[in-house]
Amino acid sequence: MNLRSLFILFFVFSMTHVGGQSVTNDVLFTVDGEPVYVSEFLRVYNKNLDLVQDESQKNVDEYLTLFTNYKLKLKEAKALGLNEKPSYIRELSSYKKQLAKNFMSDTKVTDELVEEAYNRISNDVKASHILIKIPENASPADTLAAYNNIIKLRERALKEGFEKVRQEVHNGQTVFGEDLGYFSGFRMVYPFESAAFNTKVGDISQPFRTQFGYHIVNVQEKRKSRGERTVAHIMVVKKEGDSLAEKPEDRIQDIYKKLKQGEDFEALAKQFSDDGNSAPRGGMLSPISGGQINSMEFENVVFGLNEIGDVSEPFKSQYGWHIVKLYGKKPIAPFEDMKPELEERVKRDDRSKLIDDALYTKLKTKYKVPSKQPALDYFASILNDDYFKRTWAQPAKFDEKKPFVKIGEKQFTYKDFADYLAISQSKNEAKMDFKSLVANKYEAFLNENLVSYQEDTLEGENEEFANIVAEYRDGLLLFDLMETTIWNTAQSDSLAIEDYYNTHKAKYVLPKRIDAIVASSKEQKTLKKVSKLLEKNMALDQIKGLVNSNDKIDVIFTSGIMEANHQALPNGFEFKKGVSKIYNHNGAFVIVQVKEVLPETQKTFEESKGAVMSDYQNFKEDKWLKELANKYKVEVNQEALKNVKTQIKNQ
Repeated sequence: MNLRSLFILFFVFSMTHVGGQSVTNDVLFTVDGEPVYVSEFLRVYNKNLDLVQDESQKNVDEYLTLFTNYKLKLKEAKALGLNEKPSYIRELSSYKKQLAKNFMSDTKVTDELVEEAYNRISNDVKASHILIKIPENASPADTLAAYNNIIKLRERALKEGFEKVRQEVHNGQTVFGEDLGYFSGFRMVYPFESAAFNTKVGDISQPFRTQFGYHIVNVQEKRKSRGERTVAHIMVVKKEGDSLAEKPEDRIQDIYKKLKQGEDFEALAKQFSDDGNSAPRGGMLSPISGGQINSMEFENVVFGLNEIGDVSEPFKSQYGWHIVKLYGKKPIAPFEDMKPELEERVKRDDRSKLIDDALYTKLKTKYKVPSKQPALDYFASILNDDYFKRTWAQPAKFDEKKPFVKIGEKQFTYKDFADYLAISQSKNEAKMDFKSLVANKYEAFLNENLVSYQEDTLEGENEEFANIVAEYRDGLLLFDLMETTIWNTAQSDSLAIEDYYNTHKAKYVLPKRIDAIVASSKEQKTLKKVSKLLEKNMALDQIKGLVNSNDKIDVIFTSGIMEANHQALPNGFEFKKGVSKIYNHNGAFVIVQVKEVLPETQKTFEESKGAVMSDYQNFKEDKWLKELANKYKVEVNQEALKNVKTQIKNQ
């Protein structure tokens, strides 16, 4: 998701504007004489009440300030003509088309596909297949040859065994014989998925076609989905650029030995895991389902743990070395919980063609489009072989204005369809008879224009659609305004940014830090021994050799530059040179040898440039908003505001 989309998404949820309605209630305030109504403010305030995290934004006066600033920005954007930019108009049009799909789809067909999808993600199929690869636009002769070939291979597989034939015919170019393992819904293209789920265990499917060619599938096994696992992990990664760092495989083995010695998994994760997100939570990860993470090694280990509390041996993934502990097992979530997500996936999947076909049928009925089009024979008669060479042109004598088909209030002429034929000849067409070609082109022409007509009229027919479009329209406009006025100019204001840094240096400092060694152990008496060795400034490798062995790890050491909030340091640890007392920290005992205390240090401009840029943009925006308030006079109806506060207080 790009910056523009993120901004607009945030805007829609944080400052919703509901348009397209005629309001007659009190005016809350005006911006340069343009009214803003109480109803709009209340609608926005109430819609976002549960979304805001800053309590100050729930205060009516504070929220009114935000809302007024938003209206000032919109006023300026329109004054600058940003709503007339071709790029703005194109993007808004694209969004409207995408959004309209959600309001136009046949819900019955969608619901059936969603239920089917849920059943399929709740189960796994183990299968192999044979594919005769052919292009989607293959000639009729090549298509027939591929079909006959797959028929013969199926007959062979029934007699000789699928696996034998699969391995013999695979060449990785024109014929593929592959063992696919287990998969569930949405892992394959929809026709393939359907063939696999609809074929009984042990059977070979009838031949079927996808965009890749002709397939047969042998279903070997079906099982219920493995569901979801909740696990924690300890992860150790290689420290790039640190030649003195301990090898991750050695460190993970040391941690594993401590686990085998009975030490607490959560405490060890907090102390030593390199996963900064999960370490503070004792290594706990969000629940994992099959195929969710991009690591088969990790997933196989997770689902290989059977009993709650089981701990894996150390293993390696592409991310580093891990030890995993199983905390919970859960089956696939209930249908109602997953329904919204499945609806989105169905609409993005190739099964959406079934939804599209249902929509076309509904729109044909809605706009009373005849099922037959008598003019098609005429158009077939004016085509010739030039069409397949992409050089066909309309005949000289051609009745362009003759009515062709009518959709709602829009009349299409012979010229409209002839133009469509001319434009679409640029596509690679497999040769076919002209009657079939024209019928296919007409179906595509009609479907495109049915959808286009519905999109064009939907904003006037559906209030909810109109409101959402208005939200996006304003969000897109504000993004362009901010980009033009604040963000891009802030990046080019190099002297002003540097001056801002010089006048606010106190904000950009490195905090006090220490260069330290932290020793951690379950045994307090062991740390007393370590303390004495550290006092003697003995080398760390020598200390490890004295307190640990190949079979038993009593102490794990962490070293480096640390800030006060470093996970290895006890809370409130005092920064002073020397060896500390023994602390109880994260379920273990620790001591700290502070080799050097690094004082608070002023960051250079280059070191703090990102933060300075952000702060400068905020500073510039605040100044700009004051200028807008002077440019466009805002007048608040105090009586209406008083009524708003009373209404909010009593709701």
